[in-house]
Amino acid sequence: MAKVQVGLVQMSCTNNKQENLDKAILKIREAAAKGAQIVCLQELFTSLYFCDVEDYDNFNLAEAIPGPSTDALQVIAKELGVVIIASLFEKRTAGLYHNTTAVLDADGTYLGKYRKMHIPDDPAFYEKFYFTPGDLGYKVFQTKFAKIGILICWDQWYPEASRITALMGAEIMFYPTAIGWATDQDEETNKDQYNAWQTIQRSHAIANGVPVVSVNRVGLEQNGAMKFWGGSFATNAQGRLLYLGSHENEETKVVELDLSESDFFRKHWPFLRDRRIDSYQPITKRFIDED
Repeated sequence: MAKVQVGLVQMSCTNNKQENLDKAILKIREAAAKGAQIVCLQELFTSLYFCDVEDYDNFNLAEAIPGPSTDALQVIAKELGVVIIASLFEKRTAGLYHNTTAVLDADGTYLGKYRKMHIPDDPAFYEKFYFTPGDLGYKVFQTKFAKIGILICWDQWYPEASRITALMGAEIMFYPTAIGWATDQDEETNKDQYNAWQTIQRSHAIANGVPVVSVNRVGLEQNGAMKFWGGSFATNAQGRLLYLGSHENEETKVVELDLSESDFFRKHWPFLRDRRIDSYQPITKRFIDED
């Protein structure tokens, strides 16, 4: 299928898990009504972004995958005939948790999950307290409409992750994400941070010749100390912006991606062909020095 309709759901969340799931389902329905075939939800969409504090009670938000949320979303996927990309807090077993995205095919089939590989530990983003780094490796999923690759938020800064996902055959790369500005920060810093975030992901599209879809939450959280910056976007396989979301508002947008462009751009800008894979062994080192 050369052209695929992709839905991006950018929304604000509350501290009520069921309300957030119900709201996401309504927005999936909205996206499907607009023609979406694949719908991507933002990172950890069933809750507020709880990693701003280290609080053991927050582990109660986690659930099995497959589990209650994927069960509910499988019904919707089958009913609407859409693929759903759902980022959830996974309880793997007692005391072992992951930041995980599940993929549900258009017939409701659970295709599998990707566990976030890169885990941050920054002020207000204390994810290492909650999440064990992924151990499934990088993943692609053959859905009804396209073979898709999933990476999650902090993964977005790493060209190695996107490269491997593309080399596994991903036709579209999706990034569910949760990132924002401290509200006491100046506007110039805000602009620089957002531009860096968008630029690195657009570069993954260019380097790999693959469309990129990034879906971020929006709204004030952390008692007003954090403004999640929205700004969800989709690019074509040459990094050209096809859609750019608001920094302020919830949005449900459907974007058409032409997957045939990947072959065109890879032929004319043959970055994959010209890779010197024989020279890349040093990249497995932490740092290239005498130690």
